[in-house]
Amino acid sequence: MIDVRDTSHLAVPAAPATSEGGPDATGAHCPIEVRALTRRFGDIVAVDRATLGVNEGEIFGIIGPNGAGKSTLIKMLTTLLPPSSGSATVVGADIVRQPAEVRRHIGYVPQLLSADGSLSGYENLLLSARLYGIPHRERAERIARALARMGLAAASRHLVGHYSGGMIRRLEIAQSLLHRPKVLFLDEPTVGLDPGARKAVWDHVLDLRRSFRTTMIVTSHHMDEIDQYCDRIALIDRGRIAAIGSPAELKAKMRPGATLDDVFIQLVGNQSETETEEGYGDVRRTRRAVREHG
Repeated sequence: MIDVRDTSHLAVPAAPATSEGGPDATGAHCPIEVRALTRRFGDIVAVDRATLGVNEGEIFGIIGPNGAGKSTLIKMLTTLLPPSSGSATVVGADIVRQPAEVRRHIGYVPQLLSADGSLSGYENLLLSARLYGIPHRERAERIARALARMGLAAASRHLVGHYSGGMIRRLEIAQSLLHRPKVLFLDEPTVGLDPGARKAVWDHVLDLRRSFRTTMIVTSHHMDEIDQYCDRIALIDRGRIAAIGSPAELKAKMRPGATLDDVFIQLVGNQSETETEEGYGDVRRTRRAVREHG
């Protein structure tokens, strides 16, 4: 039995990387490097000295209880929130000194609903193409390819308000990929979806990785998804990274036959009463988004 108070035996070091974000000693490329990244909100430390590296083409999962710091970490890496201390680079660009350069190379699919239901699928992508500054002469071709890749070509002229939850999620992923980002952030990509729609979304995510070697950072509360699709994961507990490794490595450190749920429970325990980053308004918006997706 693992002593939950001592998690050092479960921690697996992140892949080594150079400070410039170039190839590491094994030849792998690390488009994301995080070093002692910290974010404070007054007296609350939401992310506490997070350090990790993500390899090129990797699907890297971030798991943890509500309020553990997952969303805060993502917001810092996507330049939506400045860190209090520490540093991070995304595709070689510093998140504080070069935020515009970071944004050029990333796509972001938020947990809350981002597609406009009063517009068609095509119109949503056209708006995104304009926001991303994609040249006018390239827009139609990029939009057509994105819709086809996500299986939405036939529904492209339909109002998104009539799409299913899975179709909406695929459209939002298509929006995030129009400018061909090297890194894609997916925050709860299958929230509120039924099992069939969840699998469809993941099939498309895997196809993107195969076709473009896109690096992906994924948050999810579905342990089966994390176990099946992620190359490595980081478990965050109370702002600190408690463990990093492949699902198989983390389960092997527990006991034969252990599941990721077992790892999660052993490291985190029952923290239903701990403080979270979310307030009433955040919870209300999240639940409304789940209802609209479903």
